[in-house]
Amino acid sequence: QVQLVESGGGSVQAGGSLRLSCAASGYTGCNYYMRWYRQAPGKEREFVSSIDNYGMTTYAASVKGRFTISQDNAGNALYLQMDSLLPEDTAMYYCFKYDYCLVRNYWGQGTQVTVSS
Repeated sequence: QVQLVESGGGSVQAGGSLRLSCAASGYTGCNYYMRWYRQAPGKEREFVSSIDNYGMTTYAASVKGRFTISQDNAGNALYLQMDSLLPEDTAMYYCFKYDYCLVRNYWGQGTQVTVSS
């Protein structure tokens, strides 16, 4: 069983930085990918960034060049360094993991990020 717990959210002014963390338990040793999603009030949940067990990364166009995703070597922790934050980055940020052996999705409970102008 995989459990994901996010931390690091908070309030910051535009142009500031935050670093989100996601602690992942239940490592199976199988291939996986981990992602960050976000959901603003009244909007659908959207993809932010992804990383797999090989270290391949992808980013949404809206955050590319400002956000950096990373993980520890064992896949037990996921990070999102967010720089040059904008008010439109305000959202609840969720950690996600897909494990190819368990064949299912896992979600964290979310951490709130608020960026003021």
